Amino acid sequence: MPADTSTQELIARRNRLLGPAYRLFYEQPVHVVRGEGVWLYDAAGNRYLDAYNNVACVGHCHPHVIEAIARQAAVLNTHTRYLHETILDYAERLLATFPAELGQVMFTCTGSEANDLALRVARTCTGGTGVVVTRTAYHGVTGALAELSPSLGLPEPTAPHIRLVPAPQSAGDQTGEVFAGHVRAAFEDMALSGIRPAALLVDTIFSSDGVFADPPGFLRLAVDAAHRTGALFIADEVQPGFGRCGEGLWGFARHRVVPDMVTMGKPMGNGHPIAAMAARPELLKEFGARSRYFNTFGGNPVSAAAGMAVLDVIERQSLVENARRTGTYLRERLTALRARHELVAEVRGAGLFIGVELRRGDLAAASETTKLVNAMRRRHVLISAAGPRANVLKIRPPLTFGMEHTDLLVEALDQALQENSID
Repeated sequence: MPADTSTQELIARRNRLLGPAYRLFYEQPVHVVRGEGVWLYDAAGNRYLDAYNNVACVGHCHPHVIEAIARQAAVLNTHTRYLHETILDYAERLLATFPAELGQVMFTCTGSEANDLALRVARTCTGGTGVVVTRTAYHGVTGALAELSPSLGLPEPTAPHIRLVPAPQSAGDQTGEVFAGHVRAAFEDMALSGIRPAALLVDTIFSSDGVFADPPGFLRLAVDAAHRTGALFIADEVQPGFGRCGEGLWGFARHRVVPDMVTMGKPMGNGHPIAAMAARPELLKEFGARSRYFNTFGGNPVSAAAGMAVLDVIERQSLVENARRTGTYLRERLTALRARHELVAEVRGAGLFIGVELRRGDLAAASETTKLVNAMRRRHVLISAAGPRANVLKIRPPLTFGMEHTDLLVEALDQALQENSID
C-alpha cells in the first residue's frame, strides 16, 4: 500500500529540509504523533505496538518522568560549573548500581559523547591509540566513533589504530574462547605494527552484530586478553543497560567482569537526552591531571531529574524482573515458531533484548527479513533488523512490555511468516 498524500508530502518536505543523509524506518514510513506506554499513535489515530524503541525504556511519556522534568525545568536548568545537589544525588544513586571499583561518573548528553569521552580517557591513561571493536559494531556518530561503527555502512576503516574482529558466534562452551582468540589476534597484529593498545570497546549484548548474549560469562576471556596487553575494557551499555537484559541493570554483569569504564545513554532519561560514563577513579585522576572536560548540557539539573525518575520507575514497577519474566516467555514463544517456519533459524537474547536469525538453509535470508519487518509494520507492530547480513530481527521493546503484548507480537509475526512472499 503506497503512503497517502499527506505522508508523501511530509516525506518530500523532510527530504527538502533535512537532506539525504537521514533515513526513515520502513518502506511505508510511520507518522507518529503521540506515545503512551508500549504504544505509538499515528496522525490517523492508529496505534502501533512498539517492540523496538528502547529509548523510552519505562514506556512512552511515563507520567512520573514527565512530572520530574517539568518540575525541575520550572525552577532551574543550568550547567555543572555551578553547585547543584540534584546531579550529586543522581550520581550517588547511579554509582550505587555499579561494582564498587567504578566510583566516579561524568555526564554527557548522548551515548556517542560518552563513548568519545571514554576513548579519550583510555588513550590518555594508556598512552596508546589502538582500539578493537566488532565487525558490525555501532558505538556512535562523532568523528572518532563513526570509524569505530562499521554498522553505519561507511567504507571499512583504514586507520592503522583500528582492528575489527568477528562478533561472537553461538558456539556453546567454546563461544568465549573463540571470541577471545579473535581479540588476542587483533592486539597481536597491533603490536606487530608498532601500535600501542588503548581499549577493547564492545556493546555487551552485541546489538548491531545480531544480538549475542550466551553463554553468560563468555566475554570474560576477551576482557582478560585485552588487559594482558595493557588495554582498558570499555563496556558500551547504551543499548543493553538499565535492566534490559533482565539480570540487574547492566549487561556486563552477566559476564562476571568489572569494566574499566562503562558508557550509557538512550534509555537513561526515557527520551530526555542524558548519557554518562562511569569509571575507575584512578583513571579519572590520571585523566583530570592531564586534561579538562566540560559539557554545557551534560548533567544539567533537568537531565539529572529525568534520570532519577527513570530509576524510580524501574525500581517501583520491578521492571528488571519484568524484563526477565516477559523476555523468557517471549523467547519461548518465538522459539516455538521454528517448528512452524523453516525460515526461523535461531532465537537469541537476554531479557527484553532478542534477536531472531532468519536463514534459508545455510544462506542468510536478508531480503525476507526486510519483507518481514515491513509486513509487521503493516500489522502495526514495530521491529527492526540487525546483523552483518541484515537477517536478524531486532526486538527491543520498552521494559513495560507484558505477556499480552508478547502474544500480540508473536501472533503478528506468525501471520507475517505465513505470507507467500516471506515463507
